[in-house]
Amino acid sequence: MKIEVRKVKTEQDLIQCFEIRKEVFMVEQMVSEPDEFDGLDEESHHYVAFLNDIPVGAARWRWTEDEKIKLERFAVLKKARRNGVGEALVQKVLSDVTKHNPDKKPVYLHAQVEVVPLYSKHGFIADGKIFEECNIMHQTMVLHP
Repeated sequence: MKIEVRKVKTEQDLIQCFEIRKEVFMVEQMVSEPDEFDGLDEESHHYVAFLNDIPVGAARWRWTEDEKIKLERFAVLKKARRNGVGEALVQKVLSDVTKHNPDKKPVYLHAQVEVVPLYSKHGFIADGKIFEECNIMHQTMVLHP
């Protein structure tokens, strides 16, 4: 299995990210379109993951108003899960975030509860209580420098 994750540079890459997010979040998890496409995509850094040259994963990160970095919208198509795609996405995004974060500002995410172990492997620590977002249980996780 060949996995490649790259930062989105073309309109085609971004369209692929959006299609993956629609399939995972809107179709599979029944998240509404306004919740999924929240108006923050233009200010975000996007990534697309390929498994054997087929686009199967997406992610984004952005600066928040309080000068933190929030990782968001990690999605892997059902057919491609358990192949290391999510792991590769997290590694690539964290590698790029490090380059954009010389002052070591806080990095956090809202993990769906079932994927907390994935983020824990990368040093994220659960912070606070589990909460519901878009009818899905989440855990805030923080990466300490």
